[in-house]
Amino acid sequence: MLSDSMSHSNPLLDKALRLIGSRNGKMMRPILTLLTAKLFGEINEKAIHSACAYEAFHTASLVHDDVVDESEQRRGIQSLNYSSGNKVAVLVGDYILSIALKHISMTDIPRLVSIMSEAANRLSDGELLQLHNVNNRTIEEDTYYQIIRNKTAALFSACAQSGAISNNASEEDIIKVGLLGEYIGICFQIRDDIFDYTNDNIGKPTGNDMKEGKLTLPVIYALNKAGNDEMATIAKKVKDLIASQEEITRLVDFTKRNNGIEYSISSMKSYADKAKDIIMEYPDSDVRESLLAYVDYVVGRSF
Repeated sequence: MLSDSMSHSNPLLDKALRLIGSRNGKMMRPILTLLTAKLFGEINEKAIHSACAYEAFHTASLVHDDVVDESEQRRGIQSLNYSSGNKVAVLVGDYILSIALKHISMTDIPRLVSIMSEAANRLSDGELLQLHNVNNRTIEEDTYYQIIRNKTAALFSACAQSGAISNNASEEDIIKVGLLGEYIGICFQIRDDIFDYTNDNIGKPTGNDMKEGKLTLPVIYALNKAGNDEMATIAKKVKDLIASQEEITRLVDFTKRNNGIEYSISSMKSYADKAKDIIMEYPDSDVRESLLAYVDYVVGRSF
């Protein structure tokens, strides 16, 4: 259904949509929407439109993120802004966002439109808070969690709630799966941030977040635990976007030596346990097992 929308008679738009469609995304958000829908009944067209809407919404946000971050690659493939310029990328991102709005409107459920608009509001707030935090002299976990709750977890929460609403779940259940989605989203973002400190094949160079002025959970913990003035000075240079590659490498190594990775994994698993506790409140079924497996995948994924 969504793939039908990812082509167009306009040659420039069609080329851009095909480039974006060539990336092999994990489809985590639509899967969560369909799983929570299945938790309360059969998957219907409303759930399918919701799932399509959130995948398009997420895709549009990635296109816009690449413009903001001046990224050259996305999942190992040349980013649209790098290949076609920022003007094309912004407009194509807007077009894909319109696809999301079309699908969510086709559910004919006004509350689903409200939930998506609130998710968009929080995502923008989170991204702006992250940009503002680059200039913040303090380095705190609370700020980190505030950012990822808005920029990542809010969208997972909206997906989970939308699936439940599509099958007329109770208000109590809608709130409950919304919290489930939030916990999953926090796990997802922490795992993504851990990748930045490891050599891997996900198309994200080690230390890339630091090159963009971002200090994430592993290094925040290491800095606050060790109280190393020299590393704190480098961290401030990272925020000011003036740290050299050698300094970033040293800060990454410092993070590893001071258990930043281990701490972040422990924190991620704590949220995963909270998510599983919610899942286990529902009767034993194939969908419950699928949700548990979904959480395990988020925590254990290698890309």
